[in-house]
Amino acid sequence: MVKRYRWAAGLAAVCGLLMAAPQANAEVEPGGWTPQSPGYKVQEKGCGHADGMTFSLTCADTSGEQRAERRYDTYTGGTHQFEGYFRISSMGGSRISLKQTFRDTSGSQGPYYMLAVENGGRLYTVAGGTTVSDAGTVGATVRVNTVNQVGKTHRTYINGSLANTVDSPSGSYYDKFGAYRTSSGNGPITVTWSNVKFWSK
Repeated sequence: MVKRYRWAAGLAAVCGLLMAAPQANAEVEPGGWTPQSPGYKVQEKGCGHADGMTFSLTCADTSGEQRAERRYDTYTGGTHQFEGYFRISSMGGSRISLKQTFRDTSGSQGPYYMLAVENGGRLYTVAGGTTVSDAGTVGATVRVNTVNQVGKTHRTYINGSLANTVDSPSGSYYDKFGAYRTSSGNGPITVTWSNVKFWSK
């Protein structure tokens, strides 16, 4: 009987670990995806600091460019998926962009889609202020997937559930993530990203 209880307890512990850990190949909209490994550049401005996959804004400035991000290679056409997990370990500020899809049109680059967080955990789109989720609380691990079907739609999933859909014009795009002060925001914040993956089809 004791062995049976130990076996059951061990199984429960393993199942708990599996449920807590990010799953491999967890891409949304499964079917026909090819893994990609785009290159990237680290960008730091103002009080922004990147240390591996941890990004911090160390000041509370409400002006100037404050950011620490990874900027990935540009793509054109097709359907492209980003996946990553973020965890905010501290946040004294608010309205910080965490994930961006940039659009490049005739050499002019702009933050076509920005997913930001307010103090308290509300995730929202910077353009329009649409609430996407309330999952972005300090200490929570949040899975983000964006699917950009160029020329059709850009879809955002939070923890595997479709949370936002907007039009996607034709053009060239690239992904960014980290911590970026929006025009109405300020730090400080420290956020760590993990298990970042890319696919296309």
